[in-house]
Amino acid sequence: MALSRRSLLKTGVAAATLATVALPSFAQAIDELVIAYNVNLPSWDPTVGASAVNPTIQGFYQSVFDLYIPQNPDLSFGSGLITDWGWNDDRSQIWMDVREGVTWHNGDPFSAEDVAWSLQRAATPETGNPINFIWGKVENITADGNRVTADVKEYEPTFFKWMSFLTGYVLPKKYYEEVGAEGFEAAPIGTGPYMVEKFERNAFVRLKANENYWGGAPAFKTVTIKFVTDAASRVAEVESGNSHVTLEIPYEEFDRLKAKDGLDGVAEPISDIGMIFLNDIEVMSDPNVRKAAAHAIDKGLIIDRLLSGYGVAIDTLQTPDYVAYDPSITVAYDPELSIKLLAESGYGPDNPVKFKIQTTRGFKPKDYEMVQAIVGLWRRVGIEAEIEVYEIAKHFELRAADQLAPAAFYNWGNSVGDPTTSTGFAMFGPSPHSVWDGQETFDAILPLWGEADEAKRIAGWKEVDRRIAENAEVIPLLQFVQPIVHASGVNVVPHRSGALLPHLMTPA
Repeated sequence: MALSRRSLLKTGVAAATLATVALPSFAQAIDELVIAYNVNLPSWDPTVGASAVNPTIQGFYQSVFDLYIPQNPDLSFGSGLITDWGWNDDRSQIWMDVREGVTWHNGDPFSAEDVAWSLQRAATPETGNPINFIWGKVENITADGNRVTADVKEYEPTFFKWMSFLTGYVLPKKYYEEVGAEGFEAAPIGTGPYMVEKFERNAFVRLKANENYWGGAPAFKTVTIKFVTDAASRVAEVESGNSHVTLEIPYEEFDRLKAKDGLDGVAEPISDIGMIFLNDIEVMSDPNVRKAAAHAIDKGLIIDRLLSGYGVAIDTLQTPDYVAYDPSITVAYDPELSIKLLAESGYGPDNPVKFKIQTTRGFKPKDYEMVQAIVGLWRRVGIEAEIEVYEIAKHFELRAADQLAPAAFYNWGNSVGDPTTSTGFAMFGPSPHSVWDGQETFDAILPLWGEADEAKRIAGWKEVDRRIAENAEVIPLLQFVQPIVHASGVNVVPHRSGALLPHLMTPA
């Protein structure tokens, strides 16, 4: 085979305390792991709807379901439900070898039929998979023994990479067809390391270990994940001992908590970036306004002052970890240039440019405070921005409908590190994740989707990033460093994707 797995590998609060959950203690052995998470779980189907493309929720999904191809904590590809994969020599067909001896949570045997059905379901537009434009590039998906094959309608160089990312989950064909969508939502099953024991919407989910997990039973037999969307409440959870692990808290709190007896912490860069979406409506149709907004932001100051130095400033939608990162593409902090650009469009102290910027509050550390700081910097050059705060679910809803405000703060996950999943889906107009509809950007990106020459493909994406930066069609801010605080009695392995995975945690 010309291209195979081996070559791919190389490229590679609740407010109330739960009555049934014993209060953890730092001094006691931990029988039930309790995690205070920063988001709710809207749906148990990891392949359909807005939640399926929320990178923050993937930690829930990966606890219960298995991806076609898993990623190790360093984002290298591992061997999972699919043990080997590739294209044939002329890239007209894909093939996948399926792991044997795996069972679903209800005891049914897992088979290649489940893989073929899951892939066909994702490739069918009527199913509503939000990245059907990837899965729909194959057809005639068949299972024969432990091998699945499919014909390629359109070559997609990142096809197998997507099998380790958003919506890339295998679901149980027989069970799903028996219970339907509503039945699956009420009683989801997967092949993953944990099984759903109890789920209270907007409150918590309790998981129990899958003792028959093909990858080995997880260390903690019971895990309760509380949905605690308020950052201050998450701090109180771990400081009081009501939860053993939490994430995404203010960095000054992270530094304070990890220094306390009985607590520890880890903070490492992850694949999430902070960015300001710009919608090409109203004043953002003026390139001078966009450029002025970009050059007026002192990213280093924001990272130092608000994030205690935890963050990596970026000027494109690529981080130093991504394959298309180009350090020569820069957008300087230059407020004098911002003033000049605004003046060219008739704006100034007596006639400031005005627009709305949307943001979450507490979804990411200091997200609202960062936007406040940015608005303050903008005010200095003649930009008056009104802040609107919304829940993360509202962001997804508005973005999918192309109804975001002229500016909107958001974090963007790209755990496969490919420019298609960062620049491509954020900036390509037909993508359900983009609000930028510029024809020139559309035309520059379009031929790169199926470029078979890898060097040419990556070089093309770098040029796209350069023109986007020069035209300020999005404002990248920083690569996030994820703060995780945990009880000293728990070993936590951070995952570069930003997913908090209970099955990677062990008693200390």
